Order: sequence, then C-alpha cells, then structure tokens
Amino acid sequence: MRRKTMWVPAVLLLVGGLLGGCATPGSEKTGVTATMDMQDAAERADGMLGATIEAIEPEVQWAHGQTSSGNCEVTRRRTVLTVISEQRRGNFLGMVERFWKKSGYEIYSVNPSRDYPAIFARASDGFAISLLIGDKGQAFFEVDTPCVEESEVAAPTAAPNGPAYENVDVPRPNVRSAFWSADTPVASPSPWSSTPT
Repeated sequence: MRRKTMWVPAVLLLVGGLLGGCATPGSEKTGVTATMDMQDAAERADGMLGATIEAIEPEVQWAHGQTSSGNCEVTRRRTVLTVISEQRRGNFLGMVERFWKKSGYEIYSVNPSRDYPAIFARASDGFAISLLIGDKGQAFFEVDTPCVEESEVAAPTAAPNGPAYENVDVPRPNVRSAFWSADTPVASPSPWSSTPT
C-alpha cells in the first residue's frame, strides 16, 4: 500500500524539507527551546496543529499522520480527510493563513499552484508549520520543531474526530462536506493572499 506522503508532489516535500526543521533560522537552542526536550517540542507542535484545525469552520475531519524525528527535532503531521474542492481551496487556505497571522506566525513562503498550493509559516520560537494541498484536494498539516534536547517521543494523545487509522496508512480524502467539498465558488472573492507577508 502506498504511503500518504506519496500523494503530495515531491517538489512540495522538498520545499518543506528545505524551509522547515533544523535548517531554518531560529532553530538554535535559544529562549524557550533551550529548556525543551523532543517530547516537549512534540507537545508544542501538537498544540499548534490542534489550534489550527479547531480554527477551521465548518469543521473538517482529520487523522494523525506519521511522526518522524531526527537527532534533535520532531515532525508532527495531521491529514485532513474532508475533500477540499478546487473551488473552495482559496477559502480554506485563506482561513488558515488568517489564523496563523492572528497567532503571530510569520508567513515566509507560499506556493500559489492551482493544483497543489501550500503555505509555510513560522512561530517566533522557531516552530515551522505548513499546509499542503495534495491529490484529490487532500490537505496536510505539518509542524517541524527546532532543535531541542534529545529524548524519547510518545505518540500524540489528541483523539481525531474520525477514524484513527492506527498502524494503517491514512486514506485519500473520503469525507464530503456541504461547504468544503462544494463544486461552486463562494460568492465573495478568495481570501487567500497567496503572497508571504
């Protein structure tokens, strides 16, 4: 069975890898991150993902993605199972972008692709968060932590609002939403700026 990350274009994964994680500015062990270990950082990442998904209205169904870690950093992922139609992607991206800006995150890169748009943002403590739209309108959220003290990392504790898919690959989007999956555009123009600020 194919892994879910195969559904995201390789170029987006490469961009995310280059722009996120320990290679980004602010990844040095300073400030709050100087006292964090990898478990602390994973929990902070979970909080960022949870707050972002809770800010999306109407609600979307999501499941945990794979957690990965290196020598000093952690990547947490959540996969959206609700179909985000091409006509509603701008609204989805715009809602997330506005929430990130309101949360004090810097939007440092965007991919304005019609088929596979993406937004990359960073919190002041060096945690990088991204939203990628993949195949079939599937949205992927990811947080890359800065470099912190090495430790064991436990699985996320937040319960998804749908199937958990434990030890099974998360499927492509299979949940229809009257709003997010609609094939008609919203009456107002797309609120997504598609440019970093």
